[in-house]
Amino acid sequence: MNWWSALSLRKSDRRVLLVLLVLLVAIFAALYFFDAPQSRNAGMPVPTDSITAQTADSLGERSPLYYQTETAAPERFPFDPNIADSTQLLRLGLQPWQVRNIYKYRAAGGVYRKKEDFARLYGLTVKQYRELEPYIHISADYLPAATLVDTKEQKEQQEQAPDTLRPAPRYSAKIAPGETVDLNAGDTTVYKTVPGIGSYFARRIADYRTRLGGYVSVDQLDEIEDFPQESKQYFTVSDAHPQKLLVNRLSLNQLKRHPYINFYQAKAIVDHRRLDGPLHSLSELKMLRDFPPEAISRLEPYVDYSE
Repeated sequence: MNWWSALSLRKSDRRVLLVLLVLLVAIFAALYFFDAPQSRNAGMPVPTDSITAQTADSLGERSPLYYQTETAAPERFPFDPNIADSTQLLRLGLQPWQVRNIYKYRAAGGVYRKKEDFARLYGLTVKQYRELEPYIHISADYLPAATLVDTKEQKEQQEQAPDTLRPAPRYSAKIAPGETVDLNAGDTTVYKTVPGIGSYFARRIADYRTRLGGYVSVDQLDEIEDFPQESKQYFTVSDAHPQKLLVNRLSLNQLKRHPYINFYQAKAIVDHRRLDGPLHSLSELKMLRDFPPEAISRLEPYVDYSE
């Protein structure tokens, strides 16, 4: 008996074997044709938007075909649009494409010479501009150089003119050494009588008093950028009654409007109220990283714990 005779099958067995072979061929053919499109596209990147859209469709809803980024709460601080970097501009709440437009404008030689120039920024709303306006500080270095010549000529003309023809001073005379101005009782006109204080710093003092809710110390003037130190001796705080913050009632957005409370501190206060109940003292927050002793000390005069 040779090997061929050993492998010989009966007629019925050969039929069964033939049917099995046909089924196997049909299965492999089906797998090839169904998997071929996916195999051909396996090495190609699939747009994220398409995946998002397909996933959303499977859930019965459409998803936006653009990416979304987390936006931090806008911060408020003095800035010069001529030199502010992208990090500062983004912290102010501007969109990335607006920051790029500012950079393109400056790269092309554009200069912001006055606050109103910044209002021309594309996409900036009236509300946003009004919130940013008090913090826009345009350096005198960006004024046209011709203003130096004009100012010098005007000064020479005034010095050569008779006393009767010289223009009267715009503001009242400065106060003498030993005299003082109450920070909480004065206005911009009174502030300008202090030696070293002009219109710019008079407005800054008044604006900061509004944001604080009132001054409690003359040293708070140091928190105003570039404030002239020699002018502090002419100010006093005789009767401090600052506006109080209802820390157990105000929302996160309302709390962080105060100069002494940033976003993370406001969030810590709101979280404490939610988890541990109302605050009775800022010392309850002293274990938190966002509330060092100096932060608690300067905020204490402005806090009211009423529920």
